[in-house]
Amino acid sequence: MVACHVAHAGEVQVAVAANFAAPFQKIAADFAAATGHTAVTVVGATGKFHTQIQAGAPFEVLLAADDETPRKLIGEGFAVKGSAFTYAIGKLVLWSAQPGLVDAQGAVLKKGGFAHLAVANPKLAPYGAAAMATLQALGLADALAPKIVQGENIAQTFQFVSTGNAELGFVALSQVQQPGKPAVGSLWLVPAKHHTPIRQDAVLLSKGAGKPAAQALLDYLRSDAAKAVIQSFGYGF
Repeated sequence: MVACHVAHAGEVQVAVAANFAAPFQKIAADFAAATGHTAVTVVGATGKFHTQIQAGAPFEVLLAADDETPRKLIGEGFAVKGSAFTYAIGKLVLWSAQPGLVDAQGAVLKKGGFAHLAVANPKLAPYGAAAMATLQALGLADALAPKIVQGENIAQTFQFVSTGNAELGFVALSQVQQPGKPAVGSLWLVPAKHHTPIRQDAVLLSKGAGKPAAQALLDYLRSDAAKAVIQSFGYGF
Protein backbone atom coordinates (compact mmCIF):
# COMPACT_ATOMS: atom_id res chain seq x y z
CA MET A 1 0.00 0.00 0.00
CA VAL A 2 2.90 2.34 0.72
CA ALA A 3 4.38 1.69 -2.74
CA CYS A 4 1.00 2.43 -4.33
CA HIS A 5 0.65 5.61 -2.28
CA VAL A 6 4.05 6.89 -3.42
CA ALA A 7 3.52 5.85 -7.05
CA HIS A 8 0.43 8.03 -7.31
CA ALA A 9 1.96 11.02 -5.52
CA GLY A 10 2.11 14.20 -7.55
CA GLU A 11 3.01 17.87 -7.40
CA VAL A 12 0.71 20.85 -7.38
CA GLN A 13 1.90 24.34 -8.31
CA VAL A 14 0.37 26.77 -5.80
CA ALA A 15 0.29 30.58 -5.83
CA VAL A 16 -0.13 31.69 -2.20
CA ALA A 17 -1.05 35.18 -1.02
CA ALA A 18 1.77 36.64 1.06
CA ASN A 19 -0.30 36.92 4.25
CA PHE A 20 -0.92 33.17 4.20
CA ALA A 21 2.73 32.09 3.79
CA ALA A 22 3.30 30.90 7.36
CA PRO A 23 0.10 28.88 7.80
CA PHE A 24 0.46 27.34 4.35
CA GLN A 25 3.98 26.16 5.14
CA LYS A 26 2.48 24.07 7.96
CA ILE A 27 -0.52 23.00 5.87
CA ALA A 28 1.70 21.94 2.95
CA ALA A 29 3.80 19.73 5.24
CA ASP A 30 0.67 18.13 6.73
CA PHE A 31 -0.83 17.73 3.23
CA ALA A 32 2.29 15.91 2.04
CA ALA A 33 2.23 13.61 5.06
CA ALA A 34 -1.48 12.86 4.60
CA THR A 35 -1.59 12.41 0.81
CA GLY A 36 1.94 11.98 -0.51
CA HIS A 37 1.42 14.96 -2.81
CA THR A 38 3.85 17.88 -2.77
CA ALA A 39 2.79 21.52 -2.92
CA VAL A 40 5.32 23.63 -4.84
CA THR A 41 4.71 27.13 -3.52
CA VAL A 42 5.25 30.66 -4.79
CA VAL A 43 4.35 33.48 -2.39
CA GLY A 44 3.36 36.95 -3.58
CA ALA A 45 0.74 39.65 -4.09
CA THR A 46 -2.67 38.52 -5.28
CA GLY A 47 -2.89 41.27 -7.90
CA LYS A 48 0.48 40.26 -9.33
CA PHE A 49 -0.59 36.61 -9.47
CA HIS A 50 -3.66 37.65 -11.46
CA THR A 51 -1.44 39.24 -14.09
CA GLN A 52 0.95 36.26 -14.15
CA ILE A 53 -1.89 33.75 -14.54
CA GLN A 54 -3.28 35.77 -17.44
CA ALA A 55 0.20 35.62 -19.00
CA GLY A 56 0.35 31.83 -18.75
CA ALA A 57 2.08 31.16 -15.42
CA PRO A 58 2.06 27.43 -14.55
CA PHE A 59 0.05 27.77 -11.33
CA GLU A 60 -2.64 25.13 -10.77
CA VAL A 61 -4.19 26.47 -7.54
CA LEU A 62 -4.49 30.04 -6.29
CA LEU A 63 -4.92 30.89 -2.62
CA ALA A 64 -5.88 34.53 -2.96
CA ALA A 65 -6.06 37.28 -0.36
CA ASP A 66 -9.51 38.24 -1.65
CA ASP A 67 -12.59 36.74 -3.27
CA GLU A 68 -12.63 39.13 -6.22
CA THR A 69 -9.53 37.81 -8.02
CA PRO A 70 -10.71 34.16 -8.17
CA ARG A 71 -14.08 35.41 -9.40
CA LYS A 72 -12.37 37.44 -12.14
CA LEU A 73 -10.20 34.50 -13.19
CA ILE A 74 -13.27 32.28 -13.54
CA GLY A 75 -14.97 34.94 -15.65
CA GLU A 76 -11.87 35.32 -17.82
CA GLY A 77 -11.61 31.57 -18.40
CA PHE A 78 -8.42 31.05 -16.37
CA ALA A 79 -10.07 29.15 -13.49
CA VAL A 80 -12.64 26.40 -13.15
CA LYS A 81 -16.22 27.51 -12.65
CA GLY A 82 -17.69 26.41 -9.31
CA SER A 83 -14.30 25.61 -7.75
CA ALA A 84 -13.84 28.76 -5.65
CA PHE A 85 -14.50 28.77 -1.90
CA THR A 86 -13.52 30.88 1.10
CA TYR A 87 -10.72 29.17 3.02
CA ALA A 88 -10.15 31.98 5.54
CA ILE A 89 -11.31 35.44 6.58
CA GLY A 90 -8.31 37.66 7.20
CA LYS A 91 -7.85 40.10 10.05
CA LEU A 92 -6.02 43.41 9.73
CA VAL A 93 -3.82 44.83 12.48
CA LEU A 94 -1.88 48.01 13.00
CA TRP A 95 1.45 46.75 14.27
CA SER A 96 4.77 48.01 15.53
CA ALA A 97 7.85 46.02 16.46
CA GLN A 98 8.22 48.44 19.39
CA PRO A 99 6.35 47.39 22.56
CA GLY A 100 3.92 50.06 23.75
CA LEU A 101 3.95 52.19 20.59
CA VAL A 102 0.58 50.98 19.27
CA ASP A 103 -2.26 51.21 21.80
CA ALA A 104 -5.27 48.88 21.92
CA GLN A 105 -7.54 51.49 20.30
CA GLY A 106 -5.22 52.58 17.49
CA ALA A 107 -5.16 56.16 18.82
CA VAL A 108 -1.48 56.43 17.85
CA LEU A 109 -2.65 57.17 14.30
CA LYS A 110 -4.21 60.44 15.48
CA LYS A 111 -1.59 61.27 18.09
CA GLY A 112 1.32 60.95 15.68
CA GLY A 113 4.87 60.61 16.95
CA PHE A 114 5.96 58.45 14.01
CA ALA A 115 7.57 59.25 10.67
CA HIS A 116 6.52 56.30 8.53
CA LEU A 117 3.38 54.17 8.22
CA ALA A 118 3.77 51.03 6.09
CA VAL A 119 0.86 49.94 3.89
CA ALA A 120 0.76 47.26 1.18
CA ASN A 121 0.01 48.47 -2.35
CA PRO A 122 -3.80 48.74 -2.33
CA LYS A 123 -3.95 48.06 -6.08
CA LEU A 124 -2.23 44.68 -5.70
CA ALA A 125 -2.79 43.60 -2.10
CA PRO A 126 -6.26 43.28 -0.51
CA TYR A 127 -4.79 43.95 2.94
CA GLY A 128 -3.47 47.24 1.55
CA ALA A 129 -6.93 48.11 0.25
CA ALA A 130 -8.36 47.30 3.69
CA ALA A 131 -5.72 49.50 5.32
CA MET A 132 -6.58 52.45 3.10
CA ALA A 133 -10.31 51.90 3.73
CA THR A 134 -9.55 51.99 7.46
CA LEU A 135 -7.71 55.30 7.16
CA GLN A 136 -10.64 56.69 5.16
CA ALA A 137 -13.11 55.48 7.80
CA LEU A 138 -11.06 57.17 10.50
CA GLY A 139 -10.81 60.38 8.47
CA LEU A 140 -7.01 60.18 8.46
CA ALA A 141 -6.20 59.23 4.85
CA ASP A 142 -5.21 62.75 3.74
CA ALA A 143 -3.39 63.69 6.94
CA LEU A 144 -1.25 60.54 6.95
CA ALA A 145 -0.63 60.34 3.19
CA PRO A 146 2.86 61.98 3.44
CA LYS A 147 3.94 59.34 5.98
CA ILE A 148 2.85 56.27 4.02
CA VAL A 149 5.53 53.95 2.65
CA GLN A 150 4.18 51.31 0.32
CA GLY A 151 5.15 47.66 0.19
CA GLU A 152 4.55 45.61 -2.96
CA ASN A 153 2.75 43.01 -0.85
CA ILE A 154 1.97 42.33 2.79
CA ALA A 155 5.25 40.43 3.27
CA GLN A 156 7.34 43.42 2.23
CA THR A 157 5.13 45.68 4.35
CA PHE A 158 5.77 43.47 7.37
CA GLN A 159 9.51 43.63 6.61
CA PHE A 160 9.44 47.45 6.63
CA VAL A 161 7.95 47.41 10.13
CA SER A 162 9.96 44.49 11.57
CA THR A 163 13.26 46.11 10.52
CA GLY A 164 12.24 49.51 11.90
CA ASN A 165 12.28 51.26 8.52
CA ALA A 166 8.67 52.13 9.36
CA GLU A 167 7.70 52.56 13.01
CA LEU A 168 4.29 51.01 12.39
CA GLY A 169 2.18 49.58 9.61
CA PHE A 170 -0.92 47.67 8.64
CA VAL A 171 -0.23 43.93 8.35
CA ALA A 172 -2.09 40.65 8.64
CA LEU A 173 -2.74 39.28 12.12
CA SER A 174 -1.29 35.96 10.92
CA GLN A 175 2.11 37.61 10.49
CA VAL A 176 2.37 38.64 14.15
CA GLN A 177 0.33 35.85 15.78
CA GLN A 178 2.26 32.60 15.62
CA PRO A 179 0.77 29.52 17.33
CA GLY A 180 2.18 28.99 20.80
CA LYS A 181 4.21 32.21 20.77
CA PRO A 182 3.42 35.61 22.30
CA ALA A 183 2.93 38.48 19.85
CA VAL A 184 6.04 40.62 19.38
CA GLY A 185 5.80 44.40 19.72
CA SER A 186 2.42 46.12 20.01
CA LEU A 187 -0.74 45.99 17.92
CA TRP A 188 -4.31 47.15 17.39
CA LEU A 189 -6.77 44.69 15.92
CA VAL A 190 -8.67 46.81 13.39
CA PRO A 191 -12.45 46.52 13.88
CA ALA A 192 -14.09 44.73 10.95
CA LYS A 193 -16.50 47.67 10.50
CA HIS A 194 -13.69 49.82 9.11
CA HIS A 195 -13.26 47.80 5.90
CA THR A 196 -15.04 45.21 3.80
CA PRO A 197 -14.45 41.62 4.99
CA ILE A 198 -11.16 40.15 3.79
CA ARG A 199 -12.62 36.95 2.35
CA GLN A 200 -9.76 34.86 1.08
CA ASP A 201 -10.81 32.41 -1.64
CA ALA A 202 -9.06 29.40 -3.12
CA VAL A 203 -9.71 28.42 -6.71
CA LEU A 204 -8.73 25.63 -9.09
CA LEU A 205 -6.97 27.21 -12.04
CA SER A 206 -7.39 25.90 -15.56
CA LYS A 207 -3.90 24.38 -15.58
CA GLY A 208 -4.91 22.32 -12.52
CA ALA A 209 -8.12 20.94 -14.01
CA GLY A 210 -8.07 17.16 -13.95
CA LYS A 211 -4.88 17.06 -11.84
CA PRO A 212 -5.38 14.79 -8.78
CA ALA A 213 -2.82 16.66 -6.65
CA ALA A 214 -4.51 20.01 -7.29
CA GLN A 215 -7.96 18.70 -6.36
CA ALA A 216 -6.51 16.89 -3.34
CA LEU A 217 -5.05 20.15 -2.04
CA LEU A 218 -8.36 21.98 -2.34
CA ASP A 219 -10.10 19.10 -0.57
CA TYR A 220 -7.46 19.14 2.18
CA LEU A 221 -7.93 22.89 2.74
CA ARG A 222 -11.52 22.11 3.74
CA SER A 223 -10.45 19.45 6.26
CA ASP A 224 -10.68 19.88 10.03
CA ALA A 225 -6.89 19.52 10.27
CA ALA A 226 -6.27 22.42 7.87
CA LYS A 227 -8.96 24.56 9.50
CA ALA A 228 -7.32 24.07 12.90
CA VAL A 229 -4.02 25.38 11.52
CA ILE A 230 -5.74 28.32 9.81
CA GLN A 231 -7.56 29.26 13.01
CA SER A 232 -4.37 29.00 15.08
CA PHE A 233 -2.90 31.82 12.99
CA GLY A 234 -5.79 34.13 13.83
CA TYR A 235 -8.01 33.76 10.77
CA GLY A 236 -11.78 33.42 10.90
CA PHE A 237 -14.16 31.41 8.71
